[in-house]
Amino acid sequence: MSLRYYVSKAFLSSRFMLWSMFWVNFLGTIYGYIWYGKQLEFTAQKLSFAYLPFVPDSPTASLFFIGTLVYLLVDSYKGTQNPKTSWFRGFVEVFGVITSFKYGIWAVSMIWAAAYQGDGVSWQDWMLTISHLGMAAEAILYVSLYTYRKGAILAVASWAFANDYMDYGVGVFPWLPKSLWDELPGVAAFTIALSIISIIVSILLMKARINLQKQQV
Repeated sequence: MSLRYYVSKAFLSSRFMLWSMFWVNFLGTIYGYIWYGKQLEFTAQKLSFAYLPFVPDSPTASLFFIGTLVYLLVDSYKGTQNPKTSWFRGFVEVFGVITSFKYGIWAVSMIWAAAYQGDGVSWQDWMLTISHLGMAAEAILYVSLYTYRKGAILAVASWAFANDYMDYGVGVFPWLPKSLWDELPGVAAFTIALSIISIIVSILLMKARINLQKQQV
């Protein structure tokens, strides 16, 4: 089989692949929320319970991508070839796209920015690098199977910028290595730039999907 087959709609939408992606993301999401455990506890005790939804970035991203996979699995078992679009489904999909791409790139950038500053690189850093690059990649790979439209992008874009404000305006950003503490303004600017780039990526993916569907008609 050629490499093209492994990125094809037929392969990506196969139950084997969907279930594989589901369990990988499910386990990664659990690990992610555990990783944020101490920060969630600190935020609840020292800041506010209302801030908790803005704390765990990567696991929430993968959680919404799991939601997309659940929709695709339901389509598969129902034998649905052209699923009906809905605003909620589109919101779940594009939330997964924007945040998975954004925080996939963000986490890898922070790990290696800290390494550049002199921090050691552990096996855990390599594991996180591979898993977060996978997050960014899977968001793009499933382009042909999404159903989201402009309205959902606008809603998630609003969330992305609100989350950035909460992170760097209120101070609930993911805890950084000590070597990056004095680089916080640069980290904030980089994060906002990634929000913009991720939103643009979601728009380009939507246009690519629509063009692909037109070619298949």
